[in-house]
Amino acid sequence: MSSESPTSSDVRELRARVHEMLLAQWMPEGYTAPNNTVYPWQWLWDSCFHTIVWLELGDDERALREVTHALSAQDDESGFVPHMNYERGPDTHADFWGRRGASSITQPPMFGHAIAECVRQGVGVPAELIERAFRGLAFLLRRRARHLGSGLVLLAHPWESGADDSPRWDDLCPDGVSPENWYRRKGELVASIVRSRSGAPIANPSCIVASTGFNALIAFNAYELLTIAGDDRMRGEADELVEQLDRRWDGGLSSWIDAGETEGGSGRVRTLDALLPLLVTRDESARVRTHRALCDPSEYGAAFGPCGVHRGEAVFSPNTYWRGPTWPQLNYLCWLAARRAGDAEVSQRIARQTVEGALRSELAEYWEPDTAHGLGAIPQSWTGLALVMARTI
Repeated sequence: MSSESPTSSDVRELRARVHEMLLAQWMPEGYTAPNNTVYPWQWLWDSCFHTIVWLELGDDERALREVTHALSAQDDESGFVPHMNYERGPDTHADFWGRRGASSITQPPMFGHAIAECVRQGVGVPAELIERAFRGLAFLLRRRARHLGSGLVLLAHPWESGADDSPRWDDLCPDGVSPENWYRRKGELVASIVRSRSGAPIANPSCIVASTGFNALIAFNAYELLTIAGDDRMRGEADELVEQLDRRWDGGLSSWIDAGETEGGSGRVRTLDALLPLLVTRDESARVRTHRALCDPSEYGAAFGPCGVHRGEAVFSPNTYWRGPTWPQLNYLCWLAARRAGDAEVSQRIARQTVEGALRSELAEYWEPDTAHGLGAIPQSWTGLALVMARTI
């Protein structure tokens, strides 16, 4: 198998393996476990990606059930959507989160994209589910604290970004980011979250960080929902985020810079998650420069998909969790951005590389970008996104 050109038989093999994996990890409650052993619970953005994979497999029923279940733990008062649903074991991690049944932070609101994809593919989405999605976005846009200087939405916890141990958050752990120190510090950051009366995470005085990647995904998912139903207020709010994001582009670094207390330090580290404004930017020069960086082997370019951290960063480590490996869900988002921008060369390149990486890594959670050596949980369900990307090869 070439690292450049997967064949039609490779794609058929990928389809069979992805289908087998998702069926084996389907839970009767109505969601796909990312991995039956390592990750048996439901994660928010994972399930939204699973919805897209189920659609690609032609299983509209499971696709709709998955995204419906992802929003089932939504807080009725605020619209907040927890990032983890512990329906199978409500007391699991209850002491850590301070509540039963679900976590007390969120994750990127990919349900906007998932529901829009369902509608685009002719799936009948109930009005109630669309309303839940709008309320989930409205919570982030209207209830969550903002960074005073930029107006960007603040994280309540680094885990909300989806990029758990990204070096972008290193300044939040002043004692050093050893696994032990970082896990302890993240527990402290959960404890310092300011919550509404119903328990929704509103702010965190110990995490004054407005992630450009997180804000880009909020705006992107708002725009996706707006393809289904109009909401002038939400469109204006998304437009404002994009305007502020484009002000965070640093031409010298060729990256978007986080706002807040880390913007002079770790918020400037060049990472793939920091390039997600590609999905919404109106700065064509930034788009062109970033597309070039994704393919350049001296920057993010690699044989099996873009590196998670720029090779020029001191923290780059291609085998270390969030310090350099290739992540299939980030590949998918970069592929989608390039495809919608009309850059077929970049989108097809990322698609080919991700298909190869998924197969060589045995559908791993993430992999070494130059060898596709599988890392993390194997198999991991969101790697099925490679099958969605394969349609452009």
